[in-house]
Amino acid sequence: MKADRAFPKITVSEKGARWVGEGHPWIYASDVRTAEPCENGALVDAVSEKGRYLGTGFLSESSKIRVRLVSRNANDRFDEAFWRRRLRWAWDYRRTVMGEDLDCCRLIFGEADGFPGLTVDKFHDLLVTQTLSVGIERIKDVLFHAMVEILCEDGQEIRGLYERNDVAIRALEGLEQSKGWFALPGLPVPESPLTEICENGIYYAVDVENGQKTGFFLDQKYNRLAVARLAKGRRVLDCFTHTGSFALNAARGGAEHVTAVDVSASAIEMARQNAERNGLAERMDFRVADVFDLLPELEKQGGAPYDFIILDPPAFTKSRRTVGSAERGYKEINCRALKLLPRGGYFATASCSHFMADELFRKMLREAAKDAGVELRQIEARQQAPDHPILWNVPETDYLKFYLFQVV
Repeated sequence: MKADRAFPKITVSEKGARWVGEGHPWIYASDVRTAEPCENGALVDAVSEKGRYLGTGFLSESSKIRVRLVSRNANDRFDEAFWRRRLRWAWDYRRTVMGEDLDCCRLIFGEADGFPGLTVDKFHDLLVTQTLSVGIERIKDVLFHAMVEILCEDGQEIRGLYERNDVAIRALEGLEQSKGWFALPGLPVPESPLTEICENGIYYAVDVENGQKTGFFLDQKYNRLAVARLAKGRRVLDCFTHTGSFALNAARGGAEHVTAVDVSASAIEMARQNAERNGLAERMDFRVADVFDLLPELEKQGGAPYDFIILDPPAFTKSRRTVGSAERGYKEINCRALKLLPRGGYFATASCSHFMADELFRKMLREAAKDAGVELRQIEARQQAPDHPILWNVPETDYLKFYLFQVV
């Protein structure tokens, strides 16, 4: 490392240095040995106990993740040009892996794009951001203005940028919750937080102010297409449908009939409206129900009312402490769904929790199939869409498991 550095130093334990040396960008508070005075959210240099440069990142005084590295190059200058260049890389990557499919996509996926704690989703003409680190919060003005400029220069129409910082996890960074429009030069504040996207040829109304997460779940985009390919002529049950994305893809794929189920009445109403918007409502019905109650009820009724069941539940665990109870929850709904299917029926199942590792999820599925008295013939094993890139040295970026089976 060069002797003359502008940033305060933190010294990292031998264990922490090994962790960083293996490629992970997080340095935990428990691995910090010494720290020079520094403002919360500012950039610091991380060095080993022997003085070896490990990288430069944002300091977070309130978080267990004390430093989030953004570079391992001691020659980097973290000026506007640096961040603009990194934003351009992220956009060029999406243009490459998504092709023309850019009406709705994830533009920034946190650490996977070199912006720790930042999510940016594009919903047609609206951008939605979620800032979960104090370092990114400090420079968001620079990032957001540059990002909009880059998109507009590339022919993308951007009507506004909405911040969805209404999440409790911001407290871990010492940040308050909030949501609202971000002021962009030359653009009036949009009158409405509603927009419409087109994904896989299906139109959806998206409420960026009140919808879950940033307004719509983009990571299952191509998994929905995989479901559509199998749905022709089938009677489909889509559990945890939210605003109807898997159900609508199944219907558009030629399903005989689709039942969409969610515990949220408002989500079901939006799913119904989406079905009507796409001319698919005649082959669909919608139920407000708790899937954990509905599946046993259907089992008691007997018969095989469905020959294709889709399970796309919310994350049952967001920490290692609750993995055991989450596994039991996953097993219960998967086992009950498998019991409802006839031989030759089709089954799609997913987990969006990073802590429910793929090996554990597969083990759960084997046990669920055994308890249901069926065998699973795997059709496909899939993950999140490529606009949510996976860094092999950052396991947290690899979170979505999606499997398609035939029951035999």
